[in-house]
Amino acid sequence: MRVLLVGSGGREHAMAAAIARSPLLDALFIAPGNPGTAALGTNCPVRADDVPGLIALARRERIDLVVPGPEAPLVAGIADACAKAGIACAGPTQAAAALEGSKTFTKEVCDAAGIPTARWERFDAAAPALDYVRRHGAPVVVKADGLAAGKGVVVAQSVAEAEQAITDMMTDGTLGQAGHSVVIEDCLMGDEVSLFAFCAGESAVLIGAAQDHKRIGDGDTGPNTGGMGAVSPPTGFGRARQDAALDLLVRPMLREMARRGTPFTGIIFAGLMLTSDGPQLIEYNVRLGDPEAQALLIRLESDLLAALAAVAKGQLEQTDIRFSNQSSISVVMAARGYPGKPVTGGVIRNIAAAETMPGVHVFQAGTKLDGAGELVAAGGRVLAVCATGDTLRQAHDRAYEAVKVIDWPDGIYRHDIGLRALNAQG
Repeated sequence: MRVLLVGSGGREHAMAAAIARSPLLDALFIAPGNPGTAALGTNCPVRADDVPGLIALARRERIDLVVPGPEAPLVAGIADACAKAGIACAGPTQAAAALEGSKTFTKEVCDAAGIPTARWERFDAAAPALDYVRRHGAPVVVKADGLAAGKGVVVAQSVAEAEQAITDMMTDGTLGQAGHSVVIEDCLMGDEVSLFAFCAGESAVLIGAAQDHKRIGDGDTGPNTGGMGAVSPPTGFGRARQDAALDLLVRPMLREMARRGTPFTGIIFAGLMLTSDGPQLIEYNVRLGDPEAQALLIRLESDLLAALAAVAKGQLEQTDIRFSNQSSISVVMAARGYPGKPVTGGVIRNIAAAETMPGVHVFQAGTKLDGAGELVAAGGRVLAVCATGDTLRQAHDRAYEAVKVIDWPDGIYRHDIGLRALNAQG
């Protein structure tokens, strides 16, 4: 099978590593890829959101299956373009991808399907949004309605913080078109977890779960990011609770999407809050998470490519997904300055040395090769240093030992990924 994997982040590096192990694979192309994926297939200089360019590439390379990694190509209609070109695609249509492309759409689907989620309001202008938070009080969550690369959510603990978020998004345009309208919702309290499933029509097959660490600083302080690390599986959220959450929060959504004439096929990522009243939906994403995918996929024992091909054909009964009983952790190394303006250009060394350590995998994201062939930082989140272990403590210690081996003076990271889960284990 000839496969085109779309994307350039750590998630795509982890997906490429899993796909490359498949006996079904004949050739792997990654667009645009990164220096890490180049060791697993052929990188192609086509942007992930350049749908016509991706289709041209797929035709030229006689691609059998397109696997979109990030949300941008899905929201841009890559699955629809693939269908028109007669190429299989393991992702939802543009209409179904609105589950991630629009927070308002997701909330409307939840309300129609009876899915428990926070009370919400949508605003298209700053003045009524400001008036609402002043009357409602804090804490509240301010969300850009559109795609904002994981940076469009502010959990405001005070009215002043909510006012600033609204002004930044709606008046100052810090998130561009994504923040021209916002959703303001009640702040759910509890533990946040990420649930993943393969979906086709009204059917779903559980993939697994992970727990992300969104904020930049230790102790869950500072602004939200695209994700600073993850553990898998989450403590206290085992298979039985995952299955129950799938029944409560995913399968009703699939039925509602089918009823609307926009059935969902692909991977769903449900962000959940485990509240005292039970699981409630925070958001849907229409792809694997990052850095959750890195933590999940290093535990994968079954054939990811075979599962993706079955999903693309709508044949969930042929979808086999199996993970080891080990624990895993991913620790994101970001560039100094992230999530603001990151410091780029710094040389990164000793990744190969880190990967010789037991259970350790290093996935690249914001990297490139400079003119001298040196690996340098070229983005915000740059590396995901991951490890497996027979216990979460072993995985944690391995990952942080590997972080210390990597030589990158501009790198920053959280020192407490997984500690809350370890403390919960006693």
